[in-house]
Amino acid sequence: MIERQAKADHALVLLPQFADMDASRAEARLEEACGLAEALDLITAEARIEPMRKLDAGGFFGSGKVEMLAARVTELETAVVIVDAALSPVQQRNLEKRLNAKVVDRTGLILEIFGRRAQTREGRLQVELARLSYERSRLVRTWTHLERQRGGRGFLAGPGESQIETDRRILSDKMAKLRRELDEVVRTRTLHRKRRQAAPWPTVALVGYTNAGKSTLFNRLSRAEVLAKDMPFATLDPTVRAIRTGSGRKLLISDTVGFITDLPTELIAAFRATLEEVREADVLIHVRDMADPDHEGRKADVLSVLEALGCGSEAGQSMIEAWNKADRLDEDTREDLTWRTRLTRQDAPPAVLVSSITGEGVEALLSLVDQALGEDDFILRIKAGPDDGAALAWIHENGEILDERTDPDTGLTHAVVRLGQADAGRFRTRYPGLGQAVKALADS
Repeated sequence: MIERQAKADHALVLLPQFADMDASRAEARLEEACGLAEALDLITAEARIEPMRKLDAGGFFGSGKVEMLAARVTELETAVVIVDAALSPVQQRNLEKRLNAKVVDRTGLILEIFGRRAQTREGRLQVELARLSYERSRLVRTWTHLERQRGGRGFLAGPGESQIETDRRILSDKMAKLRRELDEVVRTRTLHRKRRQAAPWPTVALVGYTNAGKSTLFNRLSRAEVLAKDMPFATLDPTVRAIRTGSGRKLLISDTVGFITDLPTELIAAFRATLEEVREADVLIHVRDMADPDHEGRKADVLSVLEALGCGSEAGQSMIEAWNKADRLDEDTREDLTWRTRLTRQDAPPAVLVSSITGEGVEALLSLVDQALGEDDFILRIKAGPDDGAALAWIHENGEILDERTDPDTGLTHAVVRLGQADAGRFRTRYPGLGQAVKALADS
């Protein structure tokens, strides 16, 4: 219990820096931790990097450092201490006693943010399931009545079931109930996904580090009004919209939850159903914040999460990098990045410099998407008569006209068109006999 008059909305943010973390990475990580605290409406009274030689099993920090931190907590009058690391239940409990403040580790901090951001029923169920999984290991810290024993009668019956075992069983029952409810929601989402796949239109998913500008870019591409704010995890629930590229190709694009360094395993497990949108996508657009000094580190974090989900280039998905926030870069950096996007490397995905705010580079991005999806396209040579106007209109709506001319003597229209694999099949089924030659681009 906190006896002093602490400021409930003030927090001391601590980043433990071990020997394998370089200074620039530590600064970026500390700034991110402050952003996470701000997302919970906390005011960062002080943010500091704490060099660590070794980990103390009981209190995470050594006794001398804990005394120094306790004095700092008292001086700053903070009620919350955020430790940007994973704490064991024992370490968290002992730190709270010694610092006389509420201690929140990285996993608890992210879970709290997710709890505030979730809007749909599925999102709330996923967050609650992840929170219970996290709290189940912390019963000894959270609940104060766990020393009691109940059950058994007389001297020979034994102590019976301990209260902590009872409470753990209650949590397990709640988690099982949440999983059943989530299964129902996932079943509905799967049906929707199957319906979209039967359309059939290719799918593109935006992925990237949290706060990289995915939702703003999604709004720019789809003319949607998804919440887009300069804050971590502004988007939790996936949104899907239909758009067209410059060639007229129709596709479905989805905005997904942002990734983060050391994304808690509880969240990866709980949000696996939501992240199916990423796994099922034909093309992944990796949105990167190039104004972030640690953008290379962020890229590595995103690729690590994608690998854990079984997604990305290694899983056979096409990837494109959207180097976002060009409007925040100085001229020299812009020129350097523009030059780098023109370099073709077999071991790197194609990239384009974009600004989701101004729209710079968006058309070039869609062109890259077109190229990625066009690997399975077909070329059809069409010969249509004056009565085949509906067929020509269908092609104009669903494909790309590469060449078109009308014979003034016969009135026949000769056209060379480019259609996706599925659209080519639909055209031949709907208008048999008009397509005189079909050729896959991959074979040409």
